[in-house]
Amino acid sequence: MNVEAAVADIVIAARDVTLSFGKGETRTDVLRGIDLTIKRGESVAVLGPSGSGKSSLMAVISGLERASGGRVSVAGIDLAGLDEDALARARRGNIGIVLQSFHLLPTMTALENVAVPMELDGADDAFERAKAELTAVGLAHRLDHYPAQLSGGEQQRVAIARAVAARPQILFADEPTGNLDGETGAAIIDLLFARQREVGATLMIITHDPSLAARCGRVLEVQDGRIAVDRRA
Repeated sequence: MNVEAAVADIVIAARDVTLSFGKGETRTDVLRGIDLTIKRGESVAVLGPSGSGKSSLMAVISGLERASGGRVSVAGIDLAGLDEDALARARRGNIGIVLQSFHLLPTMTALENVAVPMELDGADDAFERAKAELTAVGLAHRLDHYPAQLSGGEQQRVAIARAVAARPQILFADEPTGNLDGETGAAIIDLLFARQREVGATLMIITHDPSLAARCGRVLEVQDGRIAVDRRA
């Protein structure tokens, strides 16, 4: 592979990334000089104890949190210096995010929760794509149900459908099964990997579960705001 092709294959690049909160004696350093490169199509697990900085790492890389220092490039876009509107535009179509809290709008149906974000981004076929994606995750019979009428597992399926419907280059999942029972959580993880493969996305999962991490092609272990281990399967 030539140099240009190798560079084009990189979807996430972080260089000397830091994240701090507060000043002086109250300052807390959360990320301490993160260097990371992730290629297109990789599945990456980020392991670490509570407070290690693993969720903050995802937040910075996904553009949900601004780094205090260093540079982050995602899908070829340098996030440094972008205002909030520009960051939102950079995420659209490039990044899908699945969180432990489902963040579904309670006044919208499952179909609307998936379709409306795409419609707001100008997609002409938003509702057709949303229906197809919800069908793919086994919710064809729940399109018109509101979040309160869905189980936790069903709500997480809606969240996954919403994250992948726009065919993003990168999928982030932060403890996506934390609010689910073991059997439902396992089914959700199977579904997440299946959708990742089908859309050809890069997947980063934040988890504390070594068995889940073992399913990924690459495992990062974060300790005290630094990547202590970076190993491939």
